[in-house]
Parts: sequence; C-alpha cells; structure tokens
Amino acid sequence: MAALGALVKKAWSVRRFVVLLCAPLALVPILLSLPPKEGRCLYVILLMALYWCTEALPLAVTALLPIVLFPFLGILPSNKVCPQYFLDTNFLFLSGLIMASAIEEWNLHRRIALRVLMLVGVQPARLILGMMLTTSFLSMWLSNTASTAMMLPIANAILKSLFGEKDTSKDMNRENEENQASLQQNKLYTVPTEMQFLASTEDGCTEKELSSDVLSDLKKEEEYKTNIWKGFLISIPYAASIGGTATLTGTAPNLILLGQLKSYFPECDVVNFGSWFMFAFPLMLIFLLMGWLWISILYGGINLRGWKTKKSNIRVDAEARAKEVIKEDYQKLGPTKFAEQAIFFFFCMFAIMLFSRDPKFIPGWASLFAPGFISDAVTGITIVIILFFFPSQKPSFRWWFDLKAPNTETQPLLTWRKAQETVPWNIILLLGGGFAMAKGCEESGLSVWIGGRLHPLEGVPPPVAVILITVVIALFTEFASNTATIIIFLPVLAELAIRLKVNPLYLMIPGTIGCSYAFMLPVSTPPNSIAFSSGHLMVKDMARTGLLMNLMGVLLLSLAMNTWAKSIFQLGTFPAWANIHAENATSLVTAVENVTLSALNKI
Repeated sequence: MAALGALVKKAWSVRRFVVLLCAPLALVPILLSLPPKEGRCLYVILLMALYWCTEALPLAVTALLPIVLFPFLGILPSNKVCPQYFLDTNFLFLSGLIMASAIEEWNLHRRIALRVLMLVGVQPARLILGMMLTTSFLSMWLSNTASTAMMLPIANAILKSLFGEKDTSKDMNRENEENQASLQQNKLYTVPTEMQFLASTEDGCTEKELSSDVLSDLKKEEEYKTNIWKGFLISIPYAASIGGTATLTGTAPNLILLGQLKSYFPECDVVNFGSWFMFAFPLMLIFLLMGWLWISILYGGINLRGWKTKKSNIRVDAEARAKEVIKEDYQKLGPTKFAEQAIFFFFCMFAIMLFSRDPKFIPGWASLFAPGFISDAVTGITIVIILFFFPSQKPSFRWWFDLKAPNTETQPLLTWRKAQETVPWNIILLLGGGFAMAKGCEESGLSVWIGGRLHPLEGVPPPVAVILITVVIALFTEFASNTATIIIFLPVLAELAIRLKVNPLYLMIPGTIGCSYAFMLPVSTPPNSIAFSSGHLMVKDMARTGLLMNLMGVLLLSLAMNTWAKSIFQLGTFPAWANIHAENATSLVTAVENVTLSALNKI
C-alpha cells in the first residue's frame, strides 16, 4: 500500500509538471486567432482556469498570475491590477473571517450547537434536523469547511452514544491505519465502517446460539444503525453548502458576485448584505427543510411505513444515552463566560448593522452620512476592530481606585496572533484574482467580444435560461472549485443578460448560488471531502443523495428568482445601470470595427 501511494504521488507530480509546462504552449493559438488585446486576455483567463481545475499550482498562487501577465502582455498596467486584490469587498470578507476566529476562540459555536441539539430532541430525524440547522447557521457566518469540521466531532460523539463503541479486528485496524492517522491530524474522530460494524457484531454473537428471528432483528438493527450513521454524516456538509448561500459573507462566490457587479456595473447598488439576506435566507430555509426530509426518508430517520410502530428497547436506551451525552458535553462547557457573552453581543451587532445599513425597503442608518461613503466593509471592519481591545474578562471598577492592585495586562477577546493563525488569507488572494480577471475582461474588451458570440442564445426565454445556467454551473462545479467556476462564468452571464435585454442579476444570481449546489461527489467541495474521509460513506451514497439535492436546488432557485427575488432586486425591468454598460459596449464595438476597417483600407 505504501509503495502504491508513493507511485500515485510521483504520477501526480509528473502530471502537474506537464500541465505547468504544456498549458501555456497549447493555448498559444488563441493569441493568433483573436484580436490582439482580447486574445491576450482570453489566453490569461484560460490558462488560469486550466491551472485552477487541475490544481497544477495552489489556487491562491494561480490567482496572482494577473499581477504578472496583465502588465507584460499589455492588457492592464500594474497600478490598475494590484488594487483589485484589496477592494472593499475583500475587507467585508476579512471582517467575517475575523469574527469567525473570535467565535472559535471562545467555543461559542460549540455552545450554540449543543443547545440547539438539546432543544430539538434525540430521535434520529430530529437530531439530523438539529445538525443541519446548526451547521447551516454557523456556515452563514463561518466558512463552510470550518462549520463542517466543527460539527463532525459533535455528530460522532452522539452517534457513538446511540450505537455504542465498536471494537474492530486487527485486520481492520491495519487497513485503516493511514486513514486514522490523517483524520487525527485534522482533529476529527474516526468513524467505524460498515464492515467494522459487522465484524464487531459477529464477535459478540459467537458465544451464544441465536434463533433466526433474533438474527433477523439484529441484522435489521445493524442496517438501521448504518443508515442513520450515513444520514448524519452526509447531512452536515450539505447543510454547510446550503447555509453559506444565505449571507454575502457566507461563501466566496457571493462576494465575487458583489465585486464583479461593482466592476461591470458601478451604478448598481441593489445588492448589499440586507437585500441579499432577504432573498437568500428564505431560499435557504426551504431548501434545508426539503433536504432534511429527503435525507431522513432515504436513510431511515423517518419511516413512512411505520409511524405507529413501537420502538425497540435498544433504540429507547440508545436515545436516552445520546441525550445524556449532549447534556454532559454542554455541562462541561461550564457557565457562560463573560467573553462568550461579549462575543455574542458583537456578533449580533455585526449582523444587525450589516442588515440595517441600507435595507432598501426603509432608509438605513447609512443615510445619516454622506451618500456613497459607508459600505458593508466599513461596518464589518468597525465591529471586528473592537474585538482586539475589548477585555475578555469582566472589568472591575475597583481596580481603578485601588492603588495596590497589580498592573496586569488584560487579554482582549481576540489577539492578532490568533487572527493570523486562523484566518485563511489565501481566500483573500483568490477573491482578488477573480476581481483582477473581471477588470481585465472589461478593459480589454473581451467581455464585449464574448457577448458578440452569444447571438444564438438571444431567443431563449429568460426563465429557461435561468434553469439551464444553474444546471450547467452546478454540474461544472462538481469537478472544479466553486470560486474558480464563478470567476469564469460571471462575465459571460453579464454579457448574455445584456443580449437578452434582461436584468443582469436575473442570470448572475442563479449562477452564483448554483456554484454552491455541489452535492454529488466527495471532491465537489471541501465539506464533502471531510465527511467522506470519515470512512463510512461511499461515492454511490453521495451520488444517490446528491442527485436529487441538485435537482431540488435548481428548481427552488428558479422558483425564488421568479417570485420574491423580482420585487427585492427589481428583476422585471432592464435597469438604467445595465443600459449604460450596454451603450458603452456598443460604442466600444463600433470603435473596434472602425479601427479594423481603417487598417484594411490602408492595406
């Protein structure tokens, strides 16, 4: 096994080396077949897309390529490329990441999760619902990967209390040694596989001769346990992906949409934290409920045939043990600390101020200041700065008047060292790479050139276009990074909307959310990979469950875009801010045609 693993690593290293060297040469014909500036920009975009899809370079390193290639190829000067990596959208995302670090530092997420599980109950279907609600709520503010990694240990502890500790044979230990080591490095509990369940059951039954009825009951009970375990594990990454769509800071594609809107349509001001939340939060709740019903029915959490069937004593005892485990874990956290209360207060302030800055249906608090000066980034950074000096222990007023009191430095709610260690800075660079790519498409005229090639799609009805776009992007993102996917597709969707004479948001929002609807494969998203690495899920489990999840997501998103989203984002009309962009694009096309004709006349 070790030799095979080394061989696979060598083959992967060779493939990366080949992609790094051959991709730039293979894309050279694009430089010759298109107008000079557009061809050079498309060359850079396709090269980055290839590197992102194959991960020949780290994603963040690939995102830095525009800083080098755009100036060298004459697409954009460096003083226009580099600022794209630190737009206000990046700082909005950074504020969310810092807030997440503070929540993790004081275990507030664990207290919230255990409290929710205590409220929903310990029946498997209710526990799955509790897991999904908690994971989706955390994913609204934290990263999807972090939310999944936080919830899996809690889920494993509950499952072990429901089904008991399972002893595995020596052979099983040898086969899973490498997998267990990798899981320990990631601070995740290992999950017994189906074969380990069966092996441990056989060991326990060898001492006694059991009747066929008892054996049949035991077999059904083991199948029930296995299915419930799978349902628990698969519900967590799915809920994380769904929950991340509810807020602008929940996942990177949402922020890329906001940044590219500001680049392509500077006059567009209808998308902000509040308006996005009003649109995406109801969609998230509906999808979460539908997903919970599907997972619970598929994996036995809800038995449609036996609502009135009496529970076995084994299940009753297991549920009682699970309830005790949740209660004990919650009690281990102790009484609520002052730091947790402070973090919760600032977290609520963070959400309320972002939502109320400019909710559109009523004047927000930003209307008290000069128009255009206050953005969501200003709001988020204002709150998180307080975390770095607000004390983590309740201040004592006696200290100020006691001259003999020791002059000890109080620890703040969050230290900069902790923020440095926990904030994924590579995502900031990845966002910047996407914004730089969008700026290059706009300045080089590539987006206009792409729009000119979309004539065959002008006859497609907009509602059909929404469904087709969501399906294509959801399938594409099953194999590629969702961030890279939306960076590639958004410029095309913006130009397609202008060709169809519909509000660009009508196509760009479904494309953005569709990037998060990747449920079918372990490699689709990091949360899927984390759950799959537990060892108890198979690819066919994810494919079977994820197929219907994808279909439900596409249909629910289409429903949302054609109902309540229309009133929130004014999707029924072609807006003035998009019309200005269309006029500029038309004038650019005319200018390009005039230059081409004058060159031909000289020849």
